[in-house]
Parts: sequence; C-alpha cells; structure tokens
Amino acid sequence: MLITTGDTDNPELFKRAASLAEHTGSCYVPRRGMSLGKLVQRSGGEQDVIVVIQNGARLVRPGQDPLTFHPSMGFIRAKRILKGEQDPMLEAARLEPGDTVLDCTAGLGTDSLLFSVGTGRDGKVIAIESSESLYALLKEGMSYYRSGLQAVDEALSRIELHRSEHLDILREMPDRSADVIYFDPMFRDPILDSSSISPLRMFANPEALAEESIREACRVARKTVVLKEKRDSTEFARLGFTKVERGQTKTIYGVIHVDRLN
Repeated sequence: MLITTGDTDNPELFKRAASLAEHTGSCYVPRRGMSLGKLVQRSGGEQDVIVVIQNGARLVRPGQDPLTFHPSMGFIRAKRILKGEQDPMLEAARLEPGDTVLDCTAGLGTDSLLFSVGTGRDGKVIAIESSESLYALLKEGMSYYRSGLQAVDEALSRIELHRSEHLDILREMPDRSADVIYFDPMFRDPILDSSSISPLRMFANPEALAEESIREACRVARKTVVLKEKRDSTEFARLGFTKVERGQTKTIYGVIHVDRLN
C-alpha cells in the first residue's frame, strides 16, 4: 500500500501522509505533480493508494472507483439521533448512553459513528477492521474529516479503531466486557443497486461470519449481539439470530439477547 497526498504544496498534508505511512507500515511517496497512475507504476505496479486530503482521505485501487471517507447517510441518521429520534440499529441493540460497543466489521465507519453518537461521551465504541487499506482510510478519515456539526465530529474522534481480525479480538476479551457486539459483514448476495456499498466490496473482507465468532460474541456481550443482513438472508438462521422486522426495507437486523438467555 502506498500513501501520498493530493497534488498540493501543503506541508501539513505531507506530514500527515508520512505519519500515516509510519503508523501502518506503508510506503510514503511524495506526489511531486505525478498522476496516481504514474505514481503506482513507478512504485512497482498495481497496489492500493491512500491519498491524504484536507478533509480526510481517499482510497484508490487501479481500475476501480475511488472510495472517499464520508459518513454518507450515517450523517443524516446521526443528526436524527442527536435530535432524540429513534434509530432502528440502536433500537435493535437496546443501546443506552454509557454502553460499550464492539463493532466487529467497521467498513466505512458509519455504524461505529452512530453507536458513538448513541453511547455519548460516557460510552465507548471499539471498531475493528481487518482490511489494511480500509483501516488506513478510516484512521485518517476519522481523525481529520469535518462534518460541520461538532457533535458528529466529536463522536468520530471518540471511536477506538483497531486493525485486526475480529475473532482474534473477541478471543482475548473477558466475559461480559462489552454491552453490544455488532456485525455487518459483506452480504453473501449483494444488493446490486446500492451505490454506496458497491465500491466498498472491492476492499472489504468477503468471508462469511464463522459460528465461533458468534459464540465468542455471546460470551463477551453483556446485553446483545446484533447482525445486519438482507431480509431474506439465511445467515440469521445459520447463526442463531432472531430477526427484528421493520417495514419493507431490504436490510434488517437480527439479535441475540444474551442477557435473556439464562
């Protein structure tokens, strides 16, 4: 993976790019007026590039649409939560202010943001991402993206981000050490008209959730384990989740109420 900047002479962006490269063990390559294609070619061929920009970062893979860090619909949902409105994901999780949440499939960080808004300043959100490229995009984006709404920016800054396989993290966590464990894996059968998710599929971990991940999540969770999937997905039954029906939406949540099992 390469780290560079936009075509700029801003020394602060140079410092950020170099710092991100050091943090991720990647190679920082100064832009120096080169196109991204030429920069990749000079660096040995096809590989992912993180472009550090003023308001976050962009992830570029040769031949694919770029992916820019942005909360997207998550920003609108976050504003609704801040106004006191209900959110179906937070309702499914039975989230309360002060809760500790483990987001096992961070992706673009949208759900982590909503959990962080919902748990508030006294809560804690730990986001795990296994993809090196997505982790780097999130690391830079969560640190420097500015939404124009202070409460949203503060919620982003409170998220504790880790690059790891979620099962490795779960195995190390003590029993009942988080209130909510959340999974939003890449769907087995993608929603083809989802323009926001399609570029993400190129970078995200495509593997199905392991049954061991759910067993460990049930051991670690104090309250709920939540899974987001397509309405007709067989993953809910395979992994032991109860569906939470809501309207005619294409995606729904499944829940295991850990605190009600005994």
